[in-house]
Amino acid sequence: MEDYNSQLFGAVRTGDLSKIKELIENGADVNTIDARGFTPLIVASYNEQLEATRMLLEAGADVNAYDAGGNTALMGVCFKGYLPIAELLLSHGADLNLQHGNGGTALMFATLFGRNDLVRLLMEHGADLNIKDNRGLTALDLAVQQGNPDAVLIMEEYMNI
Repeated sequence: MEDYNSQLFGAVRTGDLSKIKELIENGADVNTIDARGFTPLIVASYNEQLEATRMLLEAGADVNAYDAGGNTALMGVCFKGYLPIAELLLSHGADLNLQHGNGGTALMFATLFGRNDLVRLLMEHGADLNIKDNRGLTALDLAVQQGNPDAVLIMEEYMNI
């Protein structure tokens, strides 16, 4: 079983759907954790493997699982800028207000890295603008600090709803 689990990480990293299916059918654990604390879902989503991510979710992968630093798949795709995967994760119940080890959220990642399409998506899904990271900063504070006026406008638009 352990070998199936380790093979699953390689298959999801490259998006080898037939191998993923075979491994899951043979008992690979879709919620296994590697030495770095990653789950197959985190690896698939971070490597922009949309269909592998979908397959894992449909096989019961925990959409809110986190790595050793407290980062979820949603946080990773908000950092990387993968809108379709973020939409998929949210449609499967990803908690967009979870905080990682330093208190950051998916919205904060999207804001910090100028992923304004993701800022809008997260706001549409009810991201909490009141959450503060360990430094006491909100996503809006970070947008101002980073010089991301578009994110500021998007968040302000939702503050007035």
